[in-house]
Amino acid sequence: MTEDATIYELYAIRYAGNPRRHRGHNYIMADDPERLEPMDYFSWVAVGPSGAIVIDTGLRREKALQRGYDYVRPPHAILPSLGVDPAAVKTVILTHMHYDHIGNLDAFPHARFHLQSAEMAYAVSPLMAKPWFRLAYEVDEIQRCVAYLHEGRLDLHAPEAEIAPGMTVHLVGGHCAGQEVVRVRTRRGWVVLASDALHYYEELDKSIPFAVAHSIADMMLAHDRIMQLATSPDHIVPSHDPQLMSRYPAPRPGLEGLVVRLDVPPIPS
Repeated sequence: MTEDATIYELYAIRYAGNPRRHRGHNYIMADDPERLEPMDYFSWVAVGPSGAIVIDTGLRREKALQRGYDYVRPPHAILPSLGVDPAAVKTVILTHMHYDHIGNLDAFPHARFHLQSAEMAYAVSPLMAKPWFRLAYEVDEIQRCVAYLHEGRLDLHAPEAEIAPGMTVHLVGGHCAGQEVVRVRTRRGWVVLASDALHYYEELDKSIPFAVAHSIADMMLAHDRIMQLATSPDHIVPSHDPQLMSRYPAPRPGLEGLVVRLDVPPIPS
């Protein structure tokens, strides 16, 4: 890492949880499938010298409540506590188009959005006629993304792209056809926000696939790519693991249980 390299502060925002989820919902051929395995829901923000970049916008409150999730507050409502004004955000990365990742696009009225071309193609493909493949997609949110594309507010990028200095995106597929991960340069090295290429630490530790998949083969190969991109295993951040809140510190008093800082080393276990 060069002295003048762009370095980001990096935060995970916990905006909802599902404490009633079972292992059988999470893994194919899960051991002990009836055992509870809660799931947390996160959005992320990287703060650098040119401002804040938001990674995924989270799930809308009404859709979370329809699904029985425990909703904390919208992630964009937590951003001001980190010194970030949603109206001032110019760049939002969408790791894929599932409902819990693109539900609050309208909270960023002046942003340009970035998405894998493969994900847009998948979301409007013949596979969406199959209930399994459209399970986590919402028609109104796909329509909003198409509208942003026509308005010139959505950039569709190739498999790998630099969104800003010190921040790149990488297509891995697996969970969905256009699933990408985000690599962020921080003061402790390259952190990889795995998004839904990795829901829980256990998937990587035991080399097992998550239950919702477009391609199990690509999902498993994504684990290898994530390891290549991260400085170390401690620099990999899954998207839904409640352990995240105990592995990393809150950025300041009052944000415990809401926000953790990812650009510092994990808390020793």
